[in-house]
Amino acid sequence: MVAMCALRMHEDEVALDVSLVGRLVTEQFPRWAGQPLRRLESSGTENAMFRLGEDKVVRLPRHPRAVDAITHELRWLPRLGPGLPAASPEPLGQGEPGEAFPWPWSVYGWLDGRNPVPGALEEPERLAEDLAAYVRALRRKDASQGPLGYRGVPLATRDSFLREALAQLAGRVDTAAVAKAWEEALRAPEYTGPPVWAHGDLMAGNLLVTGGRLSAVIDFGTVGVGDPAVDLISAWCVLPAEVRGVFREAVGAGEAEWARGRGWALSIAVIALPYYWETNPPVAENSRHVIAEILAETA
Repeated sequence: MVAMCALRMHEDEVALDVSLVGRLVTEQFPRWAGQPLRRLESSGTENAMFRLGEDKVVRLPRHPRAVDAITHELRWLPRLGPGLPAASPEPLGQGEPGEAFPWPWSVYGWLDGRNPVPGALEEPERLAEDLAAYVRALRRKDASQGPLGYRGVPLATRDSFLREALAQLAGRVDTAAVAKAWEEALRAPEYTGPPVWAHGDLMAGNLLVTGGRLSAVIDFGTVGVGDPAVDLISAWCVLPAEVRGVFREAVGAGEAEWARGRGWALSIAVIALPYYWETNPPVAENSRHVIAEILAETA
């Protein structure tokens, strides 16, 4: 499993290393004590991941703002994961806060695969079909008791954040073109259907592929119900332009939903870019890629 550990340091971020995580495992899960443990390097921003033995991974929040996502994931994964067409993380143990580490943490089963690389996909059309099948399957889950998704809200709630970020990007991106694309997305009718489940963060870092096919989806910290258009972001964050139509048709997205999905992808990229421009190059590069893809499509 390829996963996330922060490059940008928060003021209240806890330093984690193999020694500390090994002590936590030994104290709380002695049956796994002494198994090989190594840190997984990545460009993510919320959690640190350590591979434990051959079949487990330890996931720990790096700062207090990541804690709620850990507990949220542990609550909803057992209800949502079964029956989906790609594997989901299997919780094996929930670590408790203590003197050595102040927040809940978790142990999951290891999932083989690697993150897809936008622009270098082995089977782009088949991956588009796989992603669409996953989105459809998740949408069919009973949403009657689901929590409002972090990104299940109207797109307009992002407006002030995007414009603040765009002001910081003057001279670095084509701000006029971005503003035009954003305003076009905002003109799309809001979602008025029943709440539907959405993962909320189907970016390359949360997808695993094997042989070019989608094999697993990880990080359910943003899962919730609301407008499902946010789960279309893979069209611009992962897939090349030539297979977006395949994905769109397979999902069954109409004009308004497609426009909102593109707006979500744009807003996520623009808001992240000034924050991570200097401190997290992979995230910044991905944001620039998404912006370029959307501007090429909306020009």
